[in-house]
Amino acid sequence: MKNYAACLLRYPEMGVTLDFSKLPSAQQSLEPLVQRAYEQMEALENGAVANPDENRMVGHYWLRNSSLAPSPELQEKIDAPLAQLKHFAADVHAGRITAPNGSPFTACLVIGIGGSALGPELVADALPARGLAMHFMDNTDPDGMLRVLSQLPLPTTLVVVISKSGGTPETRNGMVRTKAFFRECGLSFAQQAVAVTGAGSQLDHVALEEGWLQRFPMEDWVGGRTSETSVVGLLPAALQGVDVDALLAGAAQMDARTRTRDTQHNAAMRLALAWYAVGGGHGSKDMVVLPYKDSLALFSKYLQQLIMESLGKEQDLDGATVHQGISVYGNKGSTDQHAYVQQLRDGLNNFFVTFIEVRRCVDDTVEVEPGFTAGDYLQGFLRGTRKALAESGRPSITISIPTVCATSLGALIALFERAVGYYASLIHINAYHQPGVQAGKKAAGSFLKLMAQVRTKLTTQPTTAAQIAAELGADEEDTYHALVHLAESGKAQQHIADDARLDSFCSVN
Repeated sequence: MKNYAACLLRYPEMGVTLDFSKLPSAQQSLEPLVQRAYEQMEALENGAVANPDENRMVGHYWLRNSSLAPSPELQEKIDAPLAQLKHFAADVHAGRITAPNGSPFTACLVIGIGGSALGPELVADALPARGLAMHFMDNTDPDGMLRVLSQLPLPTTLVVVISKSGGTPETRNGMVRTKAFFRECGLSFAQQAVAVTGAGSQLDHVALEEGWLQRFPMEDWVGGRTSETSVVGLLPAALQGVDVDALLAGAAQMDARTRTRDTQHNAAMRLALAWYAVGGGHGSKDMVVLPYKDSLALFSKYLQQLIMESLGKEQDLDGATVHQGISVYGNKGSTDQHAYVQQLRDGLNNFFVTFIEVRRCVDDTVEVEPGFTAGDYLQGFLRGTRKALAESGRPSITISIPTVCATSLGALIALFERAVGYYASLIHINAYHQPGVQAGKKAAGSFLKLMAQVRTKLTTQPTTAAQIAAELGADEEDTYHALVHLAESGKAQQHIADDARLDSFCSVN
C-alpha cells in the first residue's frame, strides 16, 4: 500500500500539486541518466549549443528571466521587444494607435501555423479577452480562411502575421488571401498589419517595403513550439488584454522550482521519469490529456505539438535509429466520459492519463440538486473516472492548479516545456529540431511542381494519368492525384478553355 502523501509533490506558494499515486512503482534506477539530464539542462541555459543539427542555442527559458541570458546583447534582445510590444498594445487599447478610419481597433487576426498559432490560441481560449477579440487563421484551407475573414469587423481588425522566415507556405498563403480580402473590401491591409518575423526575412522585407504598422523580431534560438513566452505569444496575449507580466512570472517561478537537482522536489523531472517508467523509455503508451475545465480544452492540442514534435525522432544524438516519441491526444472532462473514456476503462491498455484539475470556479453557487452544484459534479466525475481507471490497472497523473489565470497558465506551459527537455535527455534525442516536418514540406513542394507540369499536358484530347506520368517520367499515383485536384478545383477546365481561346485567337490572326 502506497503512502498517499509521499506520492504528492506540492509547490504551496504557487498552489500547484502533482499526484503520482496512480502510477506503478518504478522498477529501475535512472540516476546516471537523471544526472546527465540535469547537466545538459544547465548547459542549455548557460548558452551551450543544444540543437546540434542546426548549430543553435535554445533560449526559451531566458525569455521569462532575461538575466539568465548568456550575454548582455541577448538580454537586450529579450527586454527591448518585450517593452516594445507592451507599449504597442497599451497604445492600441488606449486608442493612440487606431484603424485607418480613426476608430479604435476592436479585433485581432493572428495568421500563423504550428507554434506560431497554437500557443496564442491556447491563451485566447483559456483567458478572458479584456482588449481585442481574438481570431486565428492557422491553415491553408481556402474555405477556412473565408470563414474566418467573413466573421471579422474588417475596418477595425488588426492583423498580426507570424513567421520566422516569412516563407512558411501556410502563413504566406493566409497573408496573401487576407490581403486580397482587404483589397476587395476597399481597405488598406498594410495600415492594419503587424509582422512578427526574423530580422531580414522575406516577411520583414515585405512589411518594410509596404509600410506595415509595426514589425517585431523573432530570434532563431526560440523554436515555434516553445515560443509562447516570446513575442510570438506575448504580442497576441497583450493585445487580448492578458497580463503578460503575470504569464512570464508564472513560467519563471516554475522554471526556478524545476532547476533543483533534488529530484523528489522537481516536478518537471518527476513528470519526465513518470513518462519514462510508464512507456518503458520508448513511448509505448500514449498520453491522454484530460483537463477538467472548459477553458483548457485546447491544452491537449498545445501539448500534442510540444511533445510529439519534440520527442518524435527517428535517430538519437549518436545517429542510431531509435524511433522515439510519445503520442498525445485528449479533449476535456467530463465531456470525454461520454466518448473515449469507455475505451480507456475497458479497452486497450496502451495509454496513461494526465488529469488537469482546476480547484476553483468563477461562479458555482447554483445548486443543480439539493446540496450539490455543477462544480461538485465536475469534481465527482474527475475523481470517479480517475478511480475507475486505477481499478482497471490504467495509470494516471493528476496536476492540480487553483484557477486558470495568466500566472497558472504560464506555470503549466513552463512545467511541460522543462519536462520535455528532461525526457529528451533521458532518451538521448534532440528535442529542438524537426527533420520530419521539413521532409513533409519538401515532398509538398515536389507535388506542386508536378501539378504545374501535369497542367501543361491537359488538352481536349482523351488521355490517362498513366500516359501523362510516362511522358513526364513521374509517379503514376502522384500524377493521378494532381489530375483529380485540377479537375475538382476547376483549374483543369479553365486551362483547357484558356488554351482553346488562345488557339482560336491565333487561327483568326
